Amino acid sequence: MIGQLVFRNSIHRPVRAFVSVAAVAMEVTLVLIIVGLTGGMLQEVGKRLEGVGADIMVQPSNASIMLAFNGAPMPIKIGDKLATLKYVQAVAPVLLQFNSSGGIDVIYGIDPTSFHAVSGGFIFLDGHDMEGPDDLLVDDWAAKSKNIQAGQTYRLLEHDFHVAGIVEHGKGARLFIPLQTLQDLSGARDKASIFFVKCTRPEHTKAVMDDIHALLPNNEIRPLQDYISLMTSANIPGLDAFIDSMIALAVCIGFLVIFLSMYTTVIERTRDIGVLKSLGASKGYIVKALLSEASLICGVGIIAGVVLSYSTRSLLVSAFPTLAIHITVDWVARAAAIAVIGGLLGAAYPAWLATRKDPVEALFYD
Repeated sequence: MIGQLVFRNSIHRPVRAFVSVAAVAMEVTLVLIIVGLTGGMLQEVGKRLEGVGADIMVQPSNASIMLAFNGAPMPIKIGDKLATLKYVQAVAPVLLQFNSSGGIDVIYGIDPTSFHAVSGGFIFLDGHDMEGPDDLLVDDWAAKSKNIQAGQTYRLLEHDFHVAGIVEHGKGARLFIPLQTLQDLSGARDKASIFFVKCTRPEHTKAVMDDIHALLPNNEIRPLQDYISLMTSANIPGLDAFIDSMIALAVCIGFLVIFLSMYTTVIERTRDIGVLKSLGASKGYIVKALLSEASLICGVGIIAGVVLSYSTRSLLVSAFPTLAIHITVDWVARAAAIAVIGGLLGAAYPAWLATRKDPVEALFYD
């Protein structure tokens, strides 16, 4: 009985029902896309860094986990000292440069020989390795996103580079240029931002780290696996607050639309509520009917929101191949719970208002 009443009430005003469902769907989509984008990008950065193949990272003192903002305060000669330590197989100095022209990128300035020794070398999909000071390597995702092909000229950092090769993604950055070239362009001659250290065997990592601490007591020395575990929103200053703000905004959208929809429903159905009360319907029945209608709207909105989230992700990834958006079952459940709670809260006052209606006055309501 109540199920049929709720269903018919919902379809009686199709435009209002559609708007309410759309608001809940937008709420769910906003939560999933924002969380999926921030989490996905961090995880993707961690995976690419893991692909470098190093065991240890050596950074400046008090270095940020956001590598691109660390500058280049370390002398390149530190790499020579690190290479002499026991159990060290290879050391790769890397200069990092943040670039926001034509998109947001972190450029790696590398010495091909040492970087290959640590990472195992690039997998070339087109072209060849760096041969000159103006050569540029681009990973396949960035090449697709920026429509870059091997052999063409690409302007970067106000400098014309020759795209020597397209490489498989997963080696730290998406753009690679010779270390000395980036040093000259950024005014960081004989400097490096980070040193990747590869040990002869993984179990030697602890011993090598102890030796590096003795050699460079003021520097940040991290096992690469520990760094990857830090790539979460909780460890990025301000990111958690941003996510919470966006979720709060999404909840407000859903709450206000459901509130307005249910409030209008109560006003429009004053006479119907009077009829129900005159037939003996209890306050609990009235509340249950209105909250059930709100729950139905939320349920349909959640399903629509999940479908819209996956569709939006597909469109964004198709348009911007370098984006990583991870939609997890955990956050789908959280987004659904947030939508239901917001919707029921939005319907609570209108439902309470309906129970206050006097049946005699309601019957005479026009």
